Parts: sequence; structure tokens; C-alpha cells
Amino acid sequence: MTASLLPPEIYDLACRVVTENAAAGRTIALAESCTGGLVAAAITEVPGSSAVLDRSFVTYSNEAKQQMLGVAEDLIATFGAVSIACVYAMATGALEHSNADIAIAISGIAGPGGGTDQKPVGTVVFARAVRGQEDPEAESKAFDATDRAEVRRQATLCALELLLP
Repeated sequence: MTASLLPPEIYDLACRVVTENAAAGRTIALAESCTGGLVAAAITEVPGSSAVLDRSFVTYSNEAKQQMLGVAEDLIATFGAVSIACVYAMATGALEHSNADIAIAISGIAGPGGGTDQKPVGTVVFARAVRGQEDPEAESKAFDATDRAEVRRQATLCALELLLP
């Protein structure tokens, strides 16, 4: 196995993402918030990733989501940054601002603070937009994690799985 900065389960899944997307002739864009670039880091750990990864947006602040991806300020004010509506707009914006065939967006509450009754720590939302398809797919997950690192690890694994053809 090639040495990696990342845990084996993340590196191994990233290898699959690169290999399978390269075989499909498909390129990727990422829009990450709570993972802070971990998905991009995982993909770029893999030799040959430059054939697959078009670009990555780390849009941690609401302003970055608006400026870099075109997420509407009123959308964030109405639904919040951790919402299906927001990641839907993030994924769509990542496609619009890239040459990629598929884009994944991730936003969540990694903790230890920031959670609410409606959106507790461990809430992470994902969206996948595919060029040429009308509507992105989106889902919310509640990771049962007691620490920030574990929420981010689980979110990274989930996002990598969404990138498999």
C-alpha cells in the first residue's frame, strides 16, 4: 500500500473513486464546508487524481458559499447553511463554476458546539449534481458521533461513496 496521510478506509475509497471515475471518463468538483477539504485531500492522495479532480471549493463561511458558488443569501437566511436547500445550491454552483461532470456538496455540524434541537451535532447534508441531469440528489444524515473528528471522518467517507459511478 502507498503511504498516506489519511486512514486506510478513506484512502482505499478515494482510490476507488479515482480509478472508477477515470475509467468512466468522468471529472469531479467538490464543494466542502464541514469537511474543510478532507474529500479533496483524500482524492489528491491518489496517484492519477489529476485526471479526475477538476477543482474543489472549501466554502466554510456563508460568505464563501455565496461568493464562490452563488448560493443566495436569502436561501441561507431562510433554511440555514446546514440544509438540503443549501447543499443543493452548493452542488449546482460547483458544476456551474467548473468543467466537472459531477459535483458533491457537503455541509454539517461537526461539533462539539453549534447543534440545535432541529439540527444536532452530527447532522450533515450532502448533494450530488450531475451535468445534464435536471435536479441534484440530496440527503441529510445524522452521524452518531461524540467528537468532531469522527463526524468529519464519516462525512468524508459518505461523500466519497457518492462520487462512485
